[in-house]
Amino acid sequence: MPEGHVIHRLARELNSIFAGRELEVSSPQGRFAAEATLLDGHRIERAEAVGKHLFIDFDAPHPAHIVYVHLGLIGQLKFEDAASAEGQIRLRLSDGTTAAHLRGPQWCRLITGEEYEATRARSGEDPLRSDADPSALWPRVQRSRRSIGSQLMDQKLFAGVGNIYRAETLFRLGISPFRPGNRLSRAEFDSIWLDLVGLMAEGVRTGRIDSVHPEHTPEAMGREPRKDDHGGEVYVYRRAGLPCYLCGTHVSHRVMEGRNLFWCPACQPDAD
Repeated sequence: MPEGHVIHRLARELNSIFAGRELEVSSPQGRFAAEATLLDGHRIERAEAVGKHLFIDFDAPHPAHIVYVHLGLIGQLKFEDAASAEGQIRLRLSDGTTAAHLRGPQWCRLITGEEYEATRARSGEDPLRSDADPSALWPRVQRSRRSIGSQLMDQKLFAGVGNIYRAETLFRLGISPFRPGNRLSRAEFDSIWLDLVGLMAEGVRTGRIDSVHPEHTPEAMGREPRKDDHGGEVYVYRRAGLPCYLCGTHVSHRVMEGRNLFWCPACQPDAD
C-alpha cells in the first residue's frame, strides 16, 4: 500500500498540472460514471492529501463535489498522454493534453464538505502537513501500553506512516518497535516525529524512500544497490536475515498485527 509521501506527490501533481483548467471528467470503466457526469467541465479548486487519503475538491455547485480516493493495495493514479486510455480506468481527468487515470483503487467516492470534515476528524496527525499537531498526539501515545511499532501503523494516530517508515525511523533512532508507548520519553517521541517529517518530505521530493545516512549508501560502503520493488536504500525493511549495516547482526522479522515487522535486535535493544 502506498505510504503518505506518494499521496502527497499525487496531490501536488494534480494541483500543478490541472490548476485553473476546465477538465473532462469521465469513468471509462463505468463504475464512477454518474458522479463523473456531475464534475465534467469543472475545475479543481484544490487537491489535498491527508495521510493515505486523497481529496480532489471541484468547483461544481453540487453538495457532493469532492472526489475521495484511497488507493489501497493495488490502486494507481498515473499521469499519461490524453490520447492513451488503456486498462480499467475508474476515473479519468483530462485537460486535452494530459490525463490522470485512476485504476484499481480501494475506493473512489464523491462526498460532501461535511463528509470530508468527518474523515479529517478521524485521521491522525500527518507529518507532511503544516497543520499537524504532534503535541496533541503525544498524550495519546504516552498513555498507551500498545507498542510504538503498533501505534506508528495506526492511521488514527500517525496518518500516512506505513510499514517502511515505521521500520526505518525506529531503526535510525535505536528504538525497539516493541517498546510500549508509556515507556517512551517525550524526547524520544519528538525524535520519532521529526525523523518522520524529514524522511517523508524527502520521499515527496524524490518519489522513493531512502533512509540510510550518507556513510551507508552503496557508494560509501562499496556494496550493491538494493533491488526491491519499493526501491530506495533502507536499513532493515525487507532485509530479514541480512547483516545490519551498523553492527553486522542479522536483521529480524516478525508479523505484528498482520504486517511484517523488521528490526535489528542489537541496534534496537529491549525487543521483547
